[in-house]
Amino acid sequence: MAKGCYSTNQILEWMGYFAQKMEVRPEKIKLLDICGKMKNVVPVVETNKRVLIFADETHEDLFYELWEIGFGELDMWYSTGIEVNALVKKCKIKEAINHKITEPTVIFVLNEKTRESYRIGMKNEMFSKGTIKYVGNEIRAVIMSMLDVDAQDTICLVDAESIAIEAAFVAGDGTIICVENDRGAKETMEDNVKKFGVHNVQIISDLGPENMAKIPVPRLSFIVANKHLEEDIVRLLEKNPKMKFVLYTLEFNVLSGIKDLFEKYNISNLEVTQITVSKTDRKSMLVTQPSPWLITGEVL
Repeated sequence: MAKGCYSTNQILEWMGYFAQKMEVRPEKIKLLDICGKMKNVVPVVETNKRVLIFADETHEDLFYELWEIGFGELDMWYSTGIEVNALVKKCKIKEAINHKITEPTVIFVLNEKTRESYRIGMKNEMFSKGTIKYVGNEIRAVIMSMLDVDAQDTICLVDAESIAIEAAFVAGDGTIICVENDRGAKETMEDNVKKFGVHNVQIISDLGPENMAKIPVPRLSFIVANKHLEEDIVRLLEKNPKMKFVLYTLEFNVLSGIKDLFEKYNISNLEVTQITVSKTDRKSMLVTQPSPWLITGEVL
């Protein structure tokens, strides 16, 4: 057995131990094995009352990261070693920030006050402020529904920062590739990755040959339309000839050219959706937000 890996039986034994200790059914505990893997811990702890984590030295600063994100007051139990033993320590996460994980470690985190719900359409104020102008959270919720992300998905997002964070939550076992060629947007994206503790986000500057060679094959691409739209589509199709596309634009001239662009590259099932959201302001006046077009298509 490789260092830092727990067998199925050992994971089940630890689950049984903590289920008995917490006096709950095993199905009430969320399992998270991050040994040798760059999995997202923060979103899981944030949305589950009880999380059982199996970690190793690849996450040596995990306690500090959990404290830094704001989980310092949460109770946790942890023990080093593979086998179930009585040497389980209890403390607040903030009391262990100087403890580095250097060997297989089992961690149980209790977050009783959280809501065990899937977050979609997060409020814009939750994201890092910077040069990015975020799309409205109601529109983001519709976009996420159209992307239909699953847990192991690989998705390429071009200039779609807040979408990337929400997609990273869902695709916990997948990869979110963010293309950010603007320095300010890239830095803000990096801040958001750190803030939300998502380790499955890969940021690249463009879709040039060097970067394309490094990334996994995406199933789907979400592109905020720009002057490089056709070039981006060509390069993504080279990576995955069966690519699915979702395009976002506020410009009618871009929309009017999509049909010919899709036909040129044999992208079928063209569908256009326009989203309009109006909300009352402080003066109870109805204010309409920018109304984007979302264009979908795929190569069959």
